Amino acid sequence: MLEVLQKGNPLLEEIAKEVPLESIFSPKIKNIISQMKEILRNTDDAIALAAPQIGESVRIFIISKKIFGECEDKDDLIFINPTIIKTSKEKKWAEEGCLSVRGVYGEVERFSKATIKAYDEEGKSFTFGGSGLLAQAFQHETDHLNGILFTEKTRNTREDK
Repeated sequence: MLEVLQKGNPLLEEIAKEVPLESIFSPKIKNIISQMKEILRNTDDAIALAAPQIGESVRIFIISKKIFGECEDKDDLIFINPTIIKTSKEKKWAEEGCLSVRGVYGEVERFSKATIKAYDEEGKSFTFGGSGLLAQAFQHETDHLNGILFTEKTRNTREDK
C-alpha cells in the first residue's frame, strides 16, 4: 500500500492540476482513484483523501463511505476537478486532523454547509451538497488541492502521542 505524504513534503504545498476530461478514463487516473480507495479502506481513522497526499498533483479527492456511518448502500464519493460553488453564511469551529499531519489536531473555522460541483469517474458533471462533517471534509480536501494544510488555519493546536 502507498504511504501518505507527510507535512514538509513540497508536493503538499503545490496547487494541484486540473484533470483533462479526456484523461478521466485513463489508466493513470483509474489507478490513482483505486490507490486512494485502498488507503481509505485500510485506514480506520480516515474519512477523506486528496490525490496530492499520495504524491499525485491532480485535482481529485475521495470522501469515504465511512462518513455516512453504517449505511450499506453508499459508495465512496469521487470528486474530480471539484469546485465549491456555494457555502452557508454560517461558520463553525470544529476539530480536525489529517493523514498528512499525523498526531496533530486543532480547531478550524469552516462553513457549516457547502456545495461542490465536480466530475465523477464516468466523466459526468454533478453537484453534491453537505453540512456538518461532510461540508468540513469538502473544505479540508479542497484546501489540499490548493496546497494548504489544515495546520495553517488551526487554533488550539495540540499533538496526541
